[in-house]
Amino acid sequence: MILNRLGSTSSSCFGMWSGLLGKTGHSVLKACGLQISRELACCCGTAGCSLCCGCCPKIRQSRSTRFMYALYFILVVLLCCVMMSKTVANEMKEHIPFYEDICKGIKAGDTCEKLVGYSAVYRVCFGMACFFFIFCLLTLKINSSKGCRAHIHNGFWFFKLLLLGAMCSGAFFIPDQETFLNAWRYVGAVGGFIFIGIQLILLVEFAHKWNKNWTAGTASNKLWYAALALVTLIMYSVATGGLILMAVFYTQKDGCLENKILLGLNGGLCLLISIVAISPWVQNRQPHSGLLQSGLISCYVTYLTFSALSSKPVEVVLDEHGKNVTICVPDFGQDLYRDENLVTGLGTTLLFVCILYSCLTSTTRSSSDALQGRYAAPELEVCKFSLHELVLTLSFTDTEEQQNVKEGPRVIYDEKRGTVYSYSYFHFVFFLASLYVMMTVTSWFNYESANIETFFSGSWSIFWVKMASCWMCVLLYLGTLVAPLCCPSRQFSV
Repeated sequence: MILNRLGSTSSSCFGMWSGLLGKTGHSVLKACGLQISRELACCCGTAGCSLCCGCCPKIRQSRSTRFMYALYFILVVLLCCVMMSKTVANEMKEHIPFYEDICKGIKAGDTCEKLVGYSAVYRVCFGMACFFFIFCLLTLKINSSKGCRAHIHNGFWFFKLLLLGAMCSGAFFIPDQETFLNAWRYVGAVGGFIFIGIQLILLVEFAHKWNKNWTAGTASNKLWYAALALVTLIMYSVATGGLILMAVFYTQKDGCLENKILLGLNGGLCLLISIVAISPWVQNRQPHSGLLQSGLISCYVTYLTFSALSSKPVEVVLDEHGKNVTICVPDFGQDLYRDENLVTGLGTTLLFVCILYSCLTSTTRSSSDALQGRYAAPELEVCKFSLHELVLTLSFTDTEEQQNVKEGPRVIYDEKRGTVYSYSYFHFVFFLASLYVMMTVTSWFNYESANIETFFSGSWSIFWVKMASCWMCVLLYLGTLVAPLCCPSRQFSV
């Protein structure tokens, strides 16, 4: 798209040069040079994504920057999926002429085996993780977007793309590959669990904040009580219904003992957190504690339980006629898995959209403050809505945007007064997300037999990671309820 713009710019300048060659040729040529230089500078400037096309809408600088880093992240994730695909490797071997000669020429093995599989994904994700970790260190304690380090963070996209490519490629030349891969696997596992932990902490914090805001709204409008009751009823209905459906479809009268135990255990945990949330001891210390938070956590526990049971390897037994029969899974699920390409494509896309969404929502200023124990003042969290205030807010935002728009690039420089989000924390979350993607794509500890085509066919590693995440979420929420009772002299913000 940028090349098209450069081509059209050059054509228009050539026409102007032909028509005005006699008197103003030199000035027109200079103007053309400046225009082309300006377009080339867009590749490395702060405007990022919005300058690729003149018809793009206005975009804030903070959003365009995060979009560009997310785009880099997506490109590397797609490359990892390609490396883990046996289908792609076979297609390349069949359709690329002199494939084996090319592989030997770049010293990637007879059939480029060094460029595919879990070891290649480890190396590429090592390069991406190093890229984000370097920028995490580079952007420490940046509070203004006017400094040199802030300009590096918000611009120079072409050079940063080259740097990312160089780091991902350079990882293939690390000596003693076997030792590196074994050590990097444990680093990835730790980073992946930290990434999961951050998401769970933010979920628990969101549950408390949601209930606190809606409860505060009841002071001005009693209808908030009805909203609280309705949403709480819906969430408990979803959680209860989900557990019942899983008990119907993922268990049988004979067998499926593990599924029965896990469903009973997780259902009991949902009941436990609900009782603790409304117990008199917790209510005395935390008047805002209620069933809304426990209902949300119960829904999430139900979802993780379903996801874990779906990720569990299928159990095959012999029936009375000597035929292999799959048990402990729904019958309709077996039909869905027949089209492996469709399941793999849709499932992988949905998975990484969720990961990207988690990254972007975890890098806001409020999320960073919540993880550090800093919360907004209570008076700022009161839910009072009025049409007049909404109109004033929107009109003020539009006026501010119009004042901040500069000529040329359609970018709103919204960080003149200070940074909108923590640059260092943003890169740290993407650093952890790189490790999480590495472990997820390679099926955590079942890496030797992992490939993208069988990604959703079941893995014990993925199953236990999801179950551990489920129990970790419950423990975190119980911790926020019990901690004020254990430490009565300490002030808690939840």
